[in-house]
Amino acid sequence: LVLYALLPIIRNTFTGISGVDPAIREAGRAMGMTNRQLLFQVEIPLSLGVIIAGVRVATVISVGTATIAAAIDAGGLGRYIFRGLRMNDNTLILAGAVPAAFMALAADLLLGWMEKIFKTGVGGRLRKFGAWASLLLALGAVLWLSITMLYPSKIEQRVAVGSKDFTEQIIVGEILAQVIEAKSGLRAQRRFDLGGNLAHEALVAGEIDVYVEYTGTALTAILKQAGLGDPAEVYRRVKREYASRFAVEWTEPLGFNNTFAILVRGEDARRLKLKTITDAARYASKWRAGFGQDFMSRPDGYAGFARAYGLKFMELREMDLSLTYRALVDRQVDLIAGNSTDGLIARHDLVQLDDDRRYFPPYDAAPLARRETLERYPEIRNALKMLGGLISVAEMRELNYQVDGERRPVPEVAREFLRKKGLAGDA
Repeated sequence: LVLYALLPIIRNTFTGISGVDPAIREAGRAMGMTNRQLLFQVEIPLSLGVIIAGVRVATVISVGTATIAAAIDAGGLGRYIFRGLRMNDNTLILAGAVPAAFMALAADLLLGWMEKIFKTGVGGRLRKFGAWASLLLALGAVLWLSITMLYPSKIEQRVAVGSKDFTEQIIVGEILAQVIEAKSGLRAQRRFDLGGNLAHEALVAGEIDVYVEYTGTALTAILKQAGLGDPAEVYRRVKREYASRFAVEWTEPLGFNNTFAILVRGEDARRLKLKTITDAARYASKWRAGFGQDFMSRPDGYAGFARAYGLKFMELREMDLSLTYRALVDRQVDLIAGNSTDGLIARHDLVQLDDDRRYFPPYDAAPLARRETLERYPEIRNALKMLGGLISVAEMRELNYQVDGERRPVPEVAREFLRKKGLAGDA
C-alpha cells in the first residue's frame, strides 16, 4: 500500500515544485537564500496545495485498496465484502463498502482541514502545531491498535484456528474453535478467510495452530504429487508426508468428502439427458464455462480436467467461486465447478455430473495441527478426536445451506450443530 500510494504523492510534489515561477526563485537567490532555504521556505509552501492534493488522492486510493488485504487475513472491512460476495448477500457487501467509503471521505476532509491550517502563515504556528500533533496522535493510535491485534496478550493461553476463504471452511473452522474452547479450556483465536494455500503456509510458519484441510488438495496442491483414487491410501500418504516435511499431524477425518462438483442447470440436465461429464463434453464447444480462481490455478483443476475429458468451451470465464452459482442460474454460463457439499446446489436446482473418468482424487476433510501445539496442549488432541466422523456429506451440505441460503450467522449454526451432537460448551 505504501508503494502504491507513493506515485501520486511523488508526482504531485514534482509537478508542484516544477510549477513555481522561475522569477520567484531568482528573487530568492538575489536575497542570498540557499537551495535548501528556497526549497523549504519558498517552493514547498507555494506548491503545498498540489502536494496535499496528491496525498489526498493517495489516501483515498489506499483506503479502498486496503479492503483487499482481507484475502490474506489482514482483517478489516474487506472481510465483509468478500463474505458478501461469497454468500451473494448485498447487505454484507454494503456493510463493508459503505463504511470504507465514509472512511475515505473522512480522511479526505481531515487532510483538507490540515491543508488550510498549513496555509495560515506565520500567525498560525499554534494551529500548525495542533495539526501535526493530531496527525502524530492518529498515527500512534493506528500503530498501537496494530500491535495489539497482531500480538495479543501472552498471559492468556490461546490456540489459533484458521480456515480457507469459503463458507464451508469458515463453518468447520468455527466448529473446531468451539470444540477446542469447550473441551480444552483454551481460548481459540479465529483467523479465518485465508485464501489459496495461505492457511497451509500460516500453519507451517506457526501463525495458526490448526485448520481443516482436504486430502486431495494436500496431495496435489501442497505435496505436488499425482492424484490417487483410493481415499485410504491418499490419507496415509499425506499423513506420512506432512509429519516428516512440516511437523504437522493429520487427525481423524471429519466424515465427508468435498470433491469438485461439475454442475449444470437441472432443466438442461433433464432436457439433454446429462448424467456424466462425458455426456456434457459433447456440448462443450457451444457452452460457456465459469470457474473459480482456485480451480483454474490448481494442478488438479481446470488444465488436467480439460485434458481428461477433451473439453474446449466456446467461452471460458474466471470469477470468484461464489459468483459462479449466480452466473449459472442467470444463464451467463452453462457449466461450473462447485463443491459437492455446497448448499446452493439443491437451492438452485442444479445437477452434479458424475466424474465417470475418475479424474478428481478424494477430498476427505480432516483437521491438521502443529506437532508442537499438540505437545504443548495435549487436550487439543483429545478435543479433535471427538470430531472424527462427526459430519456426513448431507450434514455438511445442510450446514452450508443454513449459512449461504438462510443467511444465518456461522457461530450460531456451528453451536446448534454441536449441541445436537452433544459437544457444545453448554451441553
